[in-house]
Amino acid sequence: MTKTTTNLLLMLITIVAGTYFYVTCCSECNAGAVTTEPSTEQVIIKEPEATAYPFAIDGNGFTYNTNDNYNFNLSSQTFLTPLSLELKNGVNSLKEHLGTNENNVINVTGFYTSDEENNTAFPNLGLARANNIKNDLAAKGIPTAQINTFGKIMDEMIAKDGTYLGAASFSLIEKSATADDELKALYEKIKADPLILYFDTAEASISLDATQRQKVADISRYLDKVAGATTSVVGHTDATGQASTNMRLGQDRADFAKNYLMTNGIASDKIIATSKGHSQPIANNTTEEGREKNRRTVITLN
Repeated sequence: MTKTTTNLLLMLITIVAGTYFYVTCCSECNAGAVTTEPSTEQVIIKEPEATAYPFAIDGNGFTYNTNDNYNFNLSSQTFLTPLSLELKNGVNSLKEHLGTNENNVINVTGFYTSDEENNTAFPNLGLARANNIKNDLAAKGIPTAQINTFGKIMDEMIAKDGTYLGAASFSLIEKSATADDELKALYEKIKADPLILYFDTAEASISLDATQRQKVADISRYLDKVAGATTSVVGHTDATGQASTNMRLGQDRADFAKNYLMTNGIASDKIIATSKGHSQPIANNTTEEGREKNRRTVITLN
């Protein structure tokens, strides 16, 4: 056998052996391989759990705690009824404590979220909710002079089926040593800058802006705190039309403001609503600008 023939034979043997080795080994590798199918399992996103704040007060010698509280529907200032027996018992206990501790006051803070609508007479929905609770406490015998109301934004609140559970907190504190001075300053502020509502021709209702609603809240706060205090509501018109018609229109405007104040929790017997018709202009009735200024209702403290 020649050298060339020998080399060709060796090459052939090498190719055959390599092919056999590849087929044998790779078949075993493929047999052990695992094919992963695309996952068809659905990812379930859990809804966040609803928040629930208790009716809990602990301080100044008074302690009461129940998981029940005042509940409110989304964008509503009115708490849901009926109230639980535990909550009613807590309010009664609070009433007894405040009756024997006149230097104590209860702070009521209403919660609200930034995505709720405020269609109330108050600067924010939290304050409206606190005021609604205040009215309930007052109806149960707690003097409004011993109730402070506040509003607080709480975007961490999560509703349950459209209802915020316990959208308010409570704290019992000593009456501030400067409380009387603060009320005096509030009185002077309201007298110096009364609430004035302006109306379109022949109209007796408007929508109040945030600044006007804050003035309503200030008046409400003063009347709550000062026994015997009253507010005057005087309706005015421009000189267009007959005097008798304008007297009625001025009264309608005064009554609109009175009803608005009453929705803020102010008792009707603290509101004196009258009309001056067109008898007390503050601007020239011969110009449109002057007539606009005369179509007004002025609300201040007596």
